[in-house]
Parts: sequence; structure tokens; C-alpha cells
Amino acid sequence: MTKRSEKKSTQDAINLLLEDHARVQKLFKEFKKAKEEPEAKQDIVETACTELSIHAQVEEEIFYPAAREAIGEGADLLNEAEVEHNTAKDLISQLEEMDADDELYEATFTVLGEYVNHHIEEEQERLFPKVKKAKLDLEALGEEIAQRKQELEDEMGMSERSPSPDELHVSGEQNR
Repeated sequence: MTKRSEKKSTQDAINLLLEDHARVQKLFKEFKKAKEEPEAKQDIVETACTELSIHAQVEEEIFYPAAREAIGEGADLLNEAEVEHNTAKDLISQLEEMDADDELYEATFTVLGEYVNHHIEEEQERLFPKVKKAKLDLEALGEEIAQRKQELEDEMGMSERSPSPDELHVSGEQNR
């Protein structure tokens, strides 16, 4: 019963992905609160886009292939997830090409948030339960995901972890 608490829960693959989901969902909420603060909005967008890019890459390189092998009959869910990733990446690319004062910047990020929230709901309600039932070593997979995430963060010049949404919110409050 306490198996999960005996080990580092953050090394379980699904827990790592759930933490990513919570982090980006919080960033989308913070964006709505920072509408009158262009610098805060831009920081949130850049952080969210980086987080999403890393998350999508580790899912595509590590989690989805392992899940596809483990659940077999759930391939349609994985196919949909990959198509959703491609759409999210397209929106991220658009945001990276825009300036924060572009008239479509806020709308593009809002649509990205809606899209990502739908994707998260699908994964958490449909895919993750199937993966949990499969005979997959989620701890080992989590270790591999954590290591790859660190490599990608280093490659992207994120020497320290991106600020948490709480940190962004606190700094935003201090600037008011």
C-alpha cells in the first residue's frame, strides 16, 4: 500500500509527467492573471513553451514507445497524442516567432493552453490508466525520462530549473 511513498515518487514515469502537466497548467492560469503585465506574460509564455517542448520530446522519445509496446491495443490513443503534440509544437513555433505585443500573441497562447489542457485530460483519463495496468517498469522509465529531461534542459541553457508557477506568481506580486 505504501509502495509509492517508499520510493521517490518523482521517479515514477507517470508521476513525472503529471508534475509537468500541473506545472504548465499553472502557467496557463498565471498568464490569465498577468494580462496587464507584458513582461510577465512573455516570461510565462517562454517558460511554458520550453517546458512543453521538453515534455513532448521525452514523451515521444521514451514514454510513448514504451507505452505503445506495453498496451498494444491503445495505439489509437498514442497516435492521437502524437498528432496533438504536432499541433502544440506548431503553436509553440508561432509564439517563438511573435513579439509579445503582436495582436495574436495572447490568442495563440490561449489556444495553446486549451489544446494542451485537452491533451492532458486525454492522457490522464485514458492513456495513463492503461499504462498503469500494463506490465511496465514505471520507476525505470521515470529514471530514463528524468535523465533525458535534464539533458534537454542543459541543452536549452536551463542551468537551473525554470521558475515554478508559484515563483512566477510571487515575483509578479512583488512587481505590482
